[in-house]
Amino acid sequence: MQLNLTGHHVEVTSALRDYVTDKLGKLERRFDNITNAHVVLKVEKLRHIAEATVHVSGGDLVATAEQDNMYAAIDALVDKLDRQVIKHKEKLQKH
Repeated sequence: MQLNLTGHHVEVTSALRDYVTDKLGKLERRFDNITNAHVVLKVEKLRHIAEATVHVSGGDLVATAEQDNMYAAIDALVDKLDRQVIKHKEKLQKH
C-alpha cells in the first residue's frame, strides 16, 4: 500500500508518520486489496483533524475524525476506516 501523508498547519514528524503507517497496516491486514491511502492531518485552533481517502478495489473509502489530540484523531479515523473496510469486504463477498 502506498501512503501519502500531508500536514496542514502541523509538522508531520517521523513519529506521526510511523504512527499512521502502523495504524493503517491494521487495515491492510484485514483487506489485501488496498492500493493507496492519502491521509491529511490538520490543526484548526484547538481541534486536531485527521482525514483519509483509501483506494480499494471497487471504490474509495473516505473518513474524517476530530479530537483534542492528534493521536486520538488518528485512532478514531482508523476505527471508522476499519468499519468501512469490513462493510466493503462483506459487500464483495455477497457478489
